[in-house]
Amino acid sequence: MRHAVITGANKGIGLEICRQLTSNGVMVVLTARDEKRGLEAVAKFHESGLSNAGFHQLDVMDANSIVSLDKFIVTNYGKLDILVNNAGVSGATNIGNVAELLYKISSYNGTKAVTEALLPCLLLSNSGRIVMCQQVSESLRLDEIVNEFLKDVKEEKLDDKGWPTHRYAYTISKATLNVYARIVAKSYPTLLINCVSPSFVKTDMTGNNGLFIAEVSAQGPVMLALLPEGGPSGLFFQRMEASIF
Repeated sequence: MRHAVITGANKGIGLEICRQLTSNGVMVVLTARDEKRGLEAVAKFHESGLSNAGFHQLDVMDANSIVSLDKFIVTNYGKLDILVNNAGVSGATNIGNVAELLYKISSYNGTKAVTEALLPCLLLSNSGRIVMCQQVSESLRLDEIVNEFLKDVKEEKLDDKGWPTHRYAYTISKATLNVYARIVAKSYPTLLINCVSPSFVKTDMTGNNGLFIAEVSAQGPVMLALLPEGGPSGLFFQRMEASIF
């Protein structure tokens, strides 16, 4: 049986990714910051007959939480076959609220930390897969760009420097992760690592104003999680179609 970790999975598209993977016979570890909500989500899977789901608390911006998850995987499964990085936060709208901005930008660092902590377990699998649920963009100086962006926010120079001004913290965070995924894919050719935009999903984060329901939007991430040997790596997918990274 394959084993998967899904971050940010107690509701919305993350929860649906879990449901579809368990339906495909994958043992899923659903993770979420809120332990109560995560356990409730797993309980509903069990009630519906999907017993191959478990829970572990995870805050991607808490180093101790990440270490705890890694130890759990090593102790209980010995390896990891699938990592779906879905956890994220919406974009800051108040430029003056630097604390809020730093929190949202750090989701890039958090997801990167989770990925790097679980890489040894993924490399023990003969079918390792990493899926980044993201938006498309590209750059090469990841940490430098994040730092430059934060500096320009504090100095109120977003417009002057041409940064995106709509949900900007979320956009920059996801953009850097897209490129990070491509770098990791080149560094670890035995793993299949891809990014996917599930499109505008009807979830709490979008105020249920999206174009697609979670059941439809989860199909892309699930497809990439279950790619056969020899499948694509280092690509960006718009839902289920490969696009320009």
